[in-house]
Amino acid sequence: MVSPSPPSSTPLGFRHSTPVQIRFTDIDQLEHVTNSVYQQYYDMGRMAYFDQVLGEPMDWKREGLVLVSLSLDFLSPIRLHHRVEVCTRVVSIGRRSVRMEQEIYNHTTGCVCSRSRSVMAACVEHGSRSVPVPARWVERMAAHEPQGMPIEPCERG
Repeated sequence: MVSPSPPSSTPLGFRHSTPVQIRFTDIDQLEHVTNSVYQQYYDMGRMAYFDQVLGEPMDWKREGLVLVSLSLDFLSPIRLHHRVEVCTRVVSIGRRSVRMEQEIYNHTTGCVCSRSRSVMAACVEHGSRSVPVPARWVERMAAHEPQGMPIEPCERG
């Protein structure tokens, strides 16, 4: 896996980005990245964000975050030799969930190609039971993101 760019080089006000290697198999007959592949790019960005910001591997047998809601907007095509990265941020943390925003930024064209909004729910036991977001994760995400990110007050123990 490619390591994320440092916050100082991340465009669009995001503090985390992940470079994407576009594969030939990502390209469709119209000679651009097929729509279904965009979600794979966003998944890579989310995983890189959590690996770096949480500072520990996510162990879904014990505790983790699962995708429960997703919306995706396609704004412009990505072609095989374009240089793109997924920019990721947490925009709010609730008692049991984390809301994220992501964008795919195309350095070749200077445009945002796609936007995604998602909700991740905290869970245990392979996703079988919803639980509060672990306090240590809340602290780490809040420390990484700019001041003023909404965090739902709740009892944490």
